[in-house]
Amino acid sequence: MPQTKIAVLISGSGSNLQSIIDKINSGKIKGEIAVVISNKKDAYGLERARKNNIPAIYINYKDYPDYEKFNQAIIEELEKRAIDLVVLAGYLKILSKDFIEKYKNRIINVHPSLIPSFCGKGYYGIKVHQAAIDYGVKISGASVHFVDKGADTGPIIIQEAVEVSNEDNAQTLQQKILKIEHKILPLAVKYYCEGKIEIRGRKVIIKESIDESFNKRI
Repeated sequence: MPQTKIAVLISGSGSNLQSIIDKINSGKIKGEIAVVISNKKDAYGLERARKNNIPAIYINYKDYPDYEKFNQAIIEELEKRAIDLVVLAGYLKILSKDFIEKYKNRIINVHPSLIPSFCGKGYYGIKVHQAAIDYGVKISGASVHFVDKGADTGPIIIQEAVEVSNEDNAQTLQQKILKIEHKILPLAVKYYCEGKIEIRGRKVIIKESIDESFNKRI
């Protein structure tokens, strides 16, 4: 069975990218990252890719006359490599409708809340965690979901919760949830690569029990 070809889109440090790279290198994900693309020239995630001999590409929005042409430039890079799965790992640009349609049910995103709470337009980065703190929630967490034409509205693949303590602030909560992201995003990629994900309307069925050993250190 040929390995799943993965593209990872990033805008920042790429710690979620690194979590996927580590699982691939350990043999726990039967796929390969064929390209990493960033809309930020100084995104450290590009350096993470280069250190692992993965093609790393910077595509500047300002080099294109409009939003559609920018997205088309990304699509062309994916097509060159016959990409099967697109992973948004801290990617802060909205994908065009054509992009989403072309890769329907083949784009996954990690979001730092328990969707449908604190998600959608304007909820990204530290803003998500500040909103959770301000609201006074007792639990928060992370979600991995398929991307559709809405903002954080696609079918949910995996979620995991974390307790919000009285002492937490946006920064400490962000660090707690980042650890969860590093667990569940690679796990969702693993299931996709193994063909174990089935979408039934809004529900995602994983065709085996959650792999508890996946995130254990060897």
